[in-house]
Amino acid sequence: MLRICNLIGMAVLVGATSLMSYGQTTSSPKFGKGINFTSEDTSLTLKFHFRMQHLIVADYNSESEEWSSNALVRRSRLKFDGMALTPNLKYKVELGLTNRDMSVNKEAGQGRDAARVILDAVLKYKFAKNWQIWVGQTKLPGNRERVVSSANLQFVDRSNVNSKFNIDRDMGLQLRGKYHIGDVIIQPKFALTNGEGRNITEGNHGGLNYTGRVDILPFGAFEGKKQDYVLSDIKRQSKPKLAIGVTYNQNQNAVRQQGQLGSFVVDSLGDFVENTLTHFEADLIFKYQGFSLLTEYASTEGAKKLDDVSKNFITGSGINIQAGYLFKNNWELAGRYTSVTPDNVTYSGLKEQTEYTIGISKYIVGHSLKVQSDYGMIETAGSPKANYRLRLQVEMQF
Repeated sequence: MLRICNLIGMAVLVGATSLMSYGQTTSSPKFGKGINFTSEDTSLTLKFHFRMQHLIVADYNSESEEWSSNALVRRSRLKFDGMALTPNLKYKVELGLTNRDMSVNKEAGQGRDAARVILDAVLKYKFAKNWQIWVGQTKLPGNRERVVSSANLQFVDRSNVNSKFNIDRDMGLQLRGKYHIGDVIIQPKFALTNGEGRNITEGNHGGLNYTGRVDILPFGAFEGKKQDYVLSDIKRQSKPKLAIGVTYNQNQNAVRQQGQLGSFVVDSLGDFVENTLTHFEADLIFKYQGFSLLTEYASTEGAKKLDDVSKNFITGSGINIQAGYLFKNNWELAGRYTSVTPDNVTYSGLKEQTEYTIGISKYIVGHSLKVQSDYGMIETAGSPKANYRLRLQVEMQF
C-alpha cells in the first residue's frame, strides 16, 4: 500500500510540475475551493483537491454490557477535475487511499487481487445545449444521500438505508440532461453499465445494468453551487427550495448481493448464482433559512427466492428521514430516523433494524473544515436490547 501511495504522490507531483512549467498557477480565492492550474494556451485546466476524515467510534453492546472503541482514518482522497481543449469536455478523477477504499476484492479473481484505488475516472462531453454524455467509472444516478459527496454530509456518515440499498458506482455510459421550464428545473439521467460495481476487471457476469432518474426543482435552483446535493443548509437559502428525485434501476442477472456491492453469490458447487434485482428510490430535500429536511425511500426486489447459496441477496425496503437546523454561529443540531425491513426473512440477506440518531456539528469553514459528532440507538429484530454508538469526526478538505 505504501508503494501505491508513493506512486500516486509522484504522479500528482510530476503532473502538476509539468503543467506549471508551461502554464500559470491561479491560487484558489477561498479555502476549500481546491488548487487551480491553467495551461498557457488555456486548453487545459486542472483543479486539485485533497481531503481527509479522522473518526473515533465507541460502541456499546447491551447484551455483553461492554464498550468497544476504534480510531481510524475514515477517508483520505485525492480529486482532480477540469476541462480539456474545450469547456464542453470535462473530466474527473478521484482516488481513495484508505484501507476501506482500497480493500482488495479477491472473490473469483474479479479484481485480479489489486487494490481498488480508483473511485471515479470519467469524461463528460456536452454534445448539445441540454445534454451531456459521460464515459467511464463514477457514481450512478441513484439516491440523493449516496450522490452527495461524503465530504458534504449532515451526520458523521450516511444512513443505514443508503448502506443497504444504494446502487453506488459502476463502469459504462451515462446520458444527463437539464431543462428549464420557467422557474422549474428538470434533470433526466440515464445509465447503461456493467452492473458489478467499481474496479471489476474480469468480464461481466449475467446481464447489464439499466438506470433512470429524474430530478425536479419546482422552485428553481438552490442558492450556491449544487446545493440540492449538499446536506445541511450551509448557504441559508433566502427562499424555500425543494428538489425531488426518483430512480429506477434494474440489474439483470446480478451475481453480487446488492448488484454493484456486496459479496459474490455462489451455490454449493462454487458456481455463480444470478438474480435480477429491481430497485426503486424516491427522495426529496428541502432547505430554508438554515433548516434542512431530507427524506428517502428505497426498495429492492429479486426475481428469484434462492436457497443453498453462500450469501442471500439484499432485498426489502427502507426509509430515512433526517432534519437539522444550522444556527447563525454555524453550530447545527440534527436528528435522523432510519428503518430497514427485509421482504422475506428466509430469502433476504437484510436484517430488520431501526436507528435513532442525534447529531451536533460545528462548521468552521462550511463542509471544508468541520467537526461532527452523533449518538445513535440501534434496534435489531430478534435482539432483546438496543445497542448504542457514539462517533466523533474531523473533516478537512482544500
